[in-house]
Amino acid sequence: MLHKAGLQPAMSTSARRSARQQLASSVKPPKRRPCVVVLASANTNSVKLFSPSKINLFLRVVRRREDGYHDLASLFHVIDLGDEMEFSTSPYATADSLVCSDPTIPSDDSNLVIKALNLYRRKTLQTMYFNVKLNKRVPHGAGLGGGSGNAATTLFAANKLMGSPASNEELLEWAGEIGSDISVFFSQGAAYCTGRGEVVEDVEPPVPLDTPMLLVKPPVGLATPKIFKSLDLARRSTADPRVLLSDIAAAKGVDQVAAVNDLEQPAFDNLPELAALKQRLLDSGMFRSVFMTGSGSTIVCFGSDSVPQFLRQEQQYKDLFISPARLITRKPGGWYAHSGLWSEAQ
Repeated sequence: MLHKAGLQPAMSTSARRSARQQLASSVKPPKRRPCVVVLASANTNSVKLFSPSKINLFLRVVRRREDGYHDLASLFHVIDLGDEMEFSTSPYATADSLVCSDPTIPSDDSNLVIKALNLYRRKTLQTMYFNVKLNKRVPHGAGLGGGSGNAATTLFAANKLMGSPASNEELLEWAGEIGSDISVFFSQGAAYCTGRGEVVEDVEPPVPLDTPMLLVKPPVGLATPKIFKSLDLARRSTADPRVLLSDIAAAKGVDQVAAVNDLEQPAFDNLPELAALKQRLLDSGMFRSVFMTGSGSTIVCFGSDSVPQFLRQEQQYKDLFISPARLITRKPGGWYAHSGLWSEAQ
């Protein structure tokens, strides 16, 4: 068969197949790149934190508001009696999980921990759910803000696990929506609080942090709403809160005259044995001052953490919760840690 000049003869089907095979054998396969799977470390998807409580070095009730709440003026300080909390992200979950060492504490939406997680998602538009383990040490109904400390710790942990999209100032502001005492934990540890307790003014620690204290709480708790309902405004202290703050700072400690808590009156009216306990602790002469914290029922013995003998010996006091405590602060951007100046085994 003749072909036109310059044109190649047509290639048969078998020849084309052979040519493709030769070409394929001459081309080296691309070098396969290793597939690197980066797993999130424990620091990025889980975190363990100390959840502190607080005391009120003084507490003045300024007025009863038109909405039924009360304006307060109080010197709050975070302390190292606290719970242990562990948080982990749960990417495929559709609800948060809370497991608590105390079976009497609810784990549903009524718990401040779950409320804090719901609040965090609402404010940040995050969709992550969390698993929370809570080992309780702080008694409830104590005036120590243990539940508020849990909520604050939860907000801090959720934000940390999500890459800290919210600032400390935002967390402080949001916290006031679910509880009056939660905001104080976003101070540096010492705070002069007004409003319902959610208006937080950082102050320098007015008392040496290593000052020993003893916390004493009877087995019965006091419900905060009942205490405020029983408050007789005519029987309040007349001390100026700012003067109390200055006096404590100048004395580098809480003297009895400055240990004002306007909620002692309704607490003692409802629980006369609490008033008797405070007086016994005062009469022991072991402490610089003795006062109730918050709405009770914990009594703070300031200046020593030695336990009076009558608490150990008398049958009526066998069920008391008794614990040493120290004041603590935190560094900006960090969270609270135990002082290490005492242990539960003490």
